[in-house]
Amino acid sequence: MKHYLEKLIEGKSLMEYEMEEAVQGIFKQDITDSEIASFLTGLKSKGETAEEVSGLVKAIRKHALNFTKKIPNVLDNCGTGGDGSKSFNISTTSAFVIAGAGITVAKHGNRSVSSKTGSADVLEALGVSLDFSPEATEEILEQNGIAFLFAPHVHPKLKQIMKVRRDLKIPTIFNLIGPLTNPVQLDYQLLGIYRRDLLDKFAHVLANLNRKRAIVINGAGGMDEASLSGVNEMVLVTQGEIRHMKLQPEEVNLPEYDNASIRGGDARDNAEILLNVLRGKKGAHRDTVLLNSGIGIYTAGHAPSILEGVAQAAESIDSGNALRKLENLIDISKRNNKAVG
Repeated sequence: MKHYLEKLIEGKSLMEYEMEEAVQGIFKQDITDSEIASFLTGLKSKGETAEEVSGLVKAIRKHALNFTKKIPNVLDNCGTGGDGSKSFNISTTSAFVIAGAGITVAKHGNRSVSSKTGSADVLEALGVSLDFSPEATEEILEQNGIAFLFAPHVHPKLKQIMKVRRDLKIPTIFNLIGPLTNPVQLDYQLLGIYRRDLLDKFAHVLANLNRKRAIVINGAGGMDEASLSGVNEMVLVTQGEIRHMKLQPEEVNLPEYDNASIRGGDARDNAEILLNVLRGKKGAHRDTVLLNSGIGIYTAGHAPSILEGVAQAAESIDSGNALRKLENLIDISKRNNKAVG
């Protein structure tokens, strides 16, 4: 660790294998909080490279709970948080819509970061369990086509690092890498990020992580989701090839809305919004979910265009498929809670 700290202090970047080795050292019991803090601040001061982020993510995934089964064609749609928009749970709602369109979704998430309610908070309010074992999660993915992975549950060895991160009280790389650390082997990923200047860097990280296809998006107004308030900047990653894209609401036949129209509330409020969307209620919430779900469906290769992806998203909701995915997950959770109790 001393060697790597010295490199960072000198402004030198670590190779991917060096970063992975350094982080493996952090998981050892004899590492101190001050060493972890120095490492995180050293990275931040220098500026993290795509190779360093990739090495960090690979090391964290090695210490996650062990998900051994390779389920084909799995997607995650998760944002970094941190955009300050206080929006409702867009990606969580969209996950059920994407699953309802026939795509397997391993939804990775946590409690609140920048909004009042994180994905775990809203799902817990709906009655979804947060503590399924890897084996149960894999079974749910195969049978229901969507499961939720609660970050603190699947990454139990990150407690010391998370404590240091909280104590530092400044943003570090850990504010951005959450969506990349899903322990399920993903083929596809829709990653929302609140910093437009990091689109290229995170596209290269997704290429390093061997995603078949992925999109990194920064929404209009700096959201870590696609927004109907203006131009969305995206980078498409296909088998390592990177292409920049822009998307406006009129291109997919959706109206414009100000971001203020999609603000959420507490867990109960956001659960109600999520249910209303899945039950077919029209308006800004539904249209925002259609946009994000359409991009997710396109990312997974289930639609030749985002416009067609939006159409499939509408069908997922209007057919009741999206709502059934949620209801099944709630029923599975009830049975799990009875078994545990």
